[in-house]
Amino acid sequence: MLRWFAAAAAGLVLLAGCTSRTSGDADGGSAGQEQGQEQEPGSGPEDLAPDLSRFEPSEDNQDPSEDIPDVEVVEYAQGLHTLSPTQRVDYDRSPPFGGAHAQVWADCQGTVYDEPVRTEQMVHSLEHGTVWIAYNADDLNDADVSDLADKVEGQPYLMLSPWPDLDRPISLQSWGHQLKVQSVDDPRIGQFIAALRENPYTTPEPGARCDSQDTGFDVTDPPAFEFAAPGPDAMPVDGS
Repeated sequence: MLRWFAAAAAGLVLLAGCTSRTSGDADGGSAGQEQGQEQEPGSGPEDLAPDLSRFEPSEDNQDPSEDIPDVEVVEYAQGLHTLSPTQRVDYDRSPPFGGAHAQVWADCQGTVYDEPVRTEQMVHSLEHGTVWIAYNADDLNDADVSDLADKVEGQPYLMLSPWPDLDRPISLQSWGHQLKVQSVDDPRIGQFIAALRENPYTTPEPGARCDSQDTGFDVTDPPAFEFAAPGPDAMPVDGS
């Protein structure tokens, strides 16, 4: 059953290459005490919100995810749609984070899906500036999933769903960017969201809609994930 809260939506493949970033500060720039600094009683690092300001995109820092270790970056052409609502795409990543996709996007208004959703529609939402958090339900307990849901619910341009047979417990996707982590406590989750959600410099269609009103996408009964491999009529990820 779908658990979600809708926040007011903001007015808002051709594979060219990829990199995996392994340098940078993995501590998330948290507001925890520096080594050697005196700490007031009852104010440990766990009680302080992380400082994510250095991961906010700007004209001078258009892709702050460059400072996040292990983010994979791939360049994909935008605006490539399948020829029919049921046509599959032969994606090159799992979960995919760019390439051809369905014409109708998945609802991404801080939407939490309890079941896997059709991939081609989730990818379209990335093109609008969404960060999609996918997780392996076999690797996380109920408290872990609830923690991820708390990050997503009610936050425009975020969505959460399980992904069958995911090779890591958690995978974050934005258009052309992916980060896989082991734990819900990894500070890079917040960094990734701060750097890439609605990022106008990395998003192909900044300001595009994230609601599903009048699109044909039923957020209460979304199209199901297709477990079978794409057939010979699938569209290549680059739309050719």
